[in-house]
Amino acid sequence: MMKTIHKAFSFRLYPTQDQEKLFASHFGQARFVYNYFLRQRIDYYAFNKGQEKQSLNYHDTARMLTELKKQSDTVWLQEANSQSLQQSLRHLDNAYNHFFNHGFKFPNFKKKSGKQSFIIPQHFKIDIQTNRLHVPKITPIKIVLHRQMEGVAKSVTISRKSSGKYFASILCETQKDIHPRDTGGEIGIDLGLKSFFVTSAGESVQPPKFLRTSEDKLKLLQRRLSRKVKGSNRRNKVRIKVARMYEKVTNQRNDFLHKLSHRLVSENQAIFAEDLNVKGIMANHHLAKSVADAGWSEFIRQIKYKSEWNGVHFGQIDRFFPSSKRCHACGWINQSLTLKDREWTCQGCGRVVDRDFNAAQNILQFGQVGRDAAEPSKRPGRGGAVMPLAELGSPGL
Repeated sequence: MMKTIHKAFSFRLYPTQDQEKLFASHFGQARFVYNYFLRQRIDYYAFNKGQEKQSLNYHDTARMLTELKKQSDTVWLQEANSQSLQQSLRHLDNAYNHFFNHGFKFPNFKKKSGKQSFIIPQHFKIDIQTNRLHVPKITPIKIVLHRQMEGVAKSVTISRKSSGKYFASILCETQKDIHPRDTGGEIGIDLGLKSFFVTSAGESVQPPKFLRTSEDKLKLLQRRLSRKVKGSNRRNKVRIKVARMYEKVTNQRNDFLHKLSHRLVSENQAIFAEDLNVKGIMANHHLAKSVADAGWSEFIRQIKYKSEWNGVHFGQIDRFFPSSKRCHACGWINQSLTLKDREWTCQGCGRVVDRDFNAAQNILQFGQVGRDAAEPSKRPGRGGAVMPLAELGSPGL
């Protein structure tokens, strides 16, 4: 089956000082448009509540932007690429739709101190021969094309990180013929802190703990930062060092997660995991830093899209399913199990149960049952018998 896939390729930019000034101008104009029309939409709703038209949409704000650029106080908006400013309005409209339709948080005003970016949806060019990126209203920018892109480039996002580095994220569209994979195994994954994950096949991967490893250096740098005078050049230099240290931790974690998720998707035809409430777990201040350092949500996100791109079935079981408490062999549920209990003895069959491996087995069993119930025609013809749902201890749910 042919499917349209969108991939983003990130490349480092090395702008000149003049180009950095133009970038700063574009960042500020895109941020101003977003914040200005967020305020306009909030005020419009407040003054028109109960009326037939209570809110502004993208087309309303786009017309207002045209008039805003003609005013003497905001004529400087004409210096930026008009389509980049329109993209800020589209992002604002998407944020509103996510808030009203999908339960996301209400849009926040963008800060000058946060990550800065603007999008060029058209009229850009990537010169492979000279390693230059051509965008409207800015001279050709030096770009490091360290890997080959796939498909047709649709848009470019230029961003500046807190460390002061500039990047171009190029979104490409490609067509891929995807067929369900019929080779490889089927595994259940139990994510944890003692082990990053344990699979139903018995594999255990230790957590790298990149943030914990760098804590001593970060404490030293943050102590130096707190002693510097606000607004001084020395404070800014130390701030950049702190930002680069955090960036290194993020890069290490992403590299670890990408390699691990790629290997799992390459070796299996079906992967099952729990639908963890990561936000709820992080409310526990004893676990929050370790959970954030592990990167569970990002790991699951990567497995999801990589599975979709490679014809691998990925399923998640309900977060309230007692995967750790239930014996995968007989279905007895240990209601007295606590977080510190790494092993326990099943009173149903008498076997000694390893908490994480047992949870991975349960996730695999219930994942297979849910997959086969939804798609009975795609039940695999090998890999052992799949237990009926009634035999998997459903009364304990």
